[in-house]
Amino acid sequence: MTFADLNIDADIVEALASKGIVEPFPIQEQTIPLALGGQDIIGQAKTGTGKTFGFGLPIIQRLGTNPGPGVKVLVVVPTRELCVQVAEDMELATSNRETKVVSIYGGKSYEGQVEQLKAGAQIVVGTPGRLLDLANQRLLSLSEIQEIVLDEADKMLDLGFLADIEKIFSQTPPKRHTMLFSATMPGPIVALARRFMNSPIHIRATDPDEGLTQANIKHVIYRAHNMDKDEVIARILQAEGRGKTVIFTRTKRAASRLVEELTDRGFPAVAVHGDLNQEQRERGMAQFKSGKKDILIATDVAARGIDVDDVTHVINHTIPDEDQTYLHRAGRTGRAGKTGTAVTFVDWEDLHKWSLINKALEFGQPEPTETYSSSPHLYADLNIPADAKGRLKSTPPTKTAEGHTGRQREGQGGQKSGGGDRNRRRTNNPPKHVSPEGSHGVAGGAHDGRGDEHHDGNNPSRTRNRTRRRGPGLGSTQG
Repeated sequence: MTFADLNIDADIVEALASKGIVEPFPIQEQTIPLALGGQDIIGQAKTGTGKTFGFGLPIIQRLGTNPGPGVKVLVVVPTRELCVQVAEDMELATSNRETKVVSIYGGKSYEGQVEQLKAGAQIVVGTPGRLLDLANQRLLSLSEIQEIVLDEADKMLDLGFLADIEKIFSQTPPKRHTMLFSATMPGPIVALARRFMNSPIHIRATDPDEGLTQANIKHVIYRAHNMDKDEVIARILQAEGRGKTVIFTRTKRAASRLVEELTDRGFPAVAVHGDLNQEQRERGMAQFKSGKKDILIATDVAARGIDVDDVTHVINHTIPDEDQTYLHRAGRTGRAGKTGTAVTFVDWEDLHKWSLINKALEFGQPEPTETYSSSPHLYADLNIPADAKGRLKSTPPTKTAEGHTGRQREGQGGQKSGGGDRNRRRTNNPPKHVSPEGSHGVAGGAHDGRGDEHHDGNNPSRTRNRTRRRGPGLGSTQG
């Protein structure tokens, strides 16, 4: 089946085909015919199921090929990152017609967003707070809304946006076409649907976390020493067939440290977390999507807007707290019928968390495999070349806009780490205690957390002395 078979206009079909999007996903097959007819819909679906085009194509087509100026479609999303993603998809679908799309969210100045509204944009994709703010200032009129979509309603609820959503709905005309999408259906979401929707039809999409998860995604669970994780990750990043990779960390600090460490080792990494401003986060996501940086290090909150089909590997630097978060992370790979690999590190103190996740998801692996960067099974499990080292062979320094050398700043999304001189010294003249290129052999490295070869981004001399005093597995410099 094609989008043309679903009665989508030829110009939209052509726009999608230009990006290789030809065959609809199951939720699109179910949603598009009903939505084209103006049927209110409750779609139960998670990110990655294809729901954006499921609701996006019908509302674009219902507007017509040359709609008049003024906001007629409103898509409400919970996060800035998802706002950008949905807006990009809508812009793709409207690229062959006069329809204009604007994204409205906090963290950016009002001026540019207001200018786009004044220029006559017909489709608005926005987060609740900024939408309501502009509406209250009469800079955004919701009185002519014909189509409204509430995406990821359960996350709206989690983030405390329910009251804002109700206020937004109350400013729209009672006669409108409404679609609501949510992964789960808690009581407040059901009540919201009953209040603001007209005889909706309930559609449950095929969830990539259910059934296909085990078939499409290889799950690998390791118990690893904190002091050896960077070495293990460096080797995983050299696995055969590895493409774009998302690494989840528990804290913003850990994300910043890891992007610095991997960049120093020669890997093109970028971080996305709450300590970065919106411009830095958008730049990081753009680098990742374009492939300029193929490693994205993120916290769970910042990762909500990551919707990229060609992610081959997901690495959990630390185990998530619950099974649903695990599924959410792992579901970033193995999309659109492709296969993927999810690697999870379980610290000693987190074994109880793995026990609960293992039981809930029925993995049948109560004990994670104890793993070091020298472990033969690591190479076999993940198809890593036998000669892979903890540092890429070719890591030439790049020049910054100021003419200085070093890879550090690019990997930090433009942020200075406060140790510029130290970072440049690392790049051009490695400290003596770091083994020269090619010395990180499979069997001879610091694989129990004690040896001199390990480099975890901290001050080299202090790290060396500290790790000598400690035995394996004692303490952590992860933060």
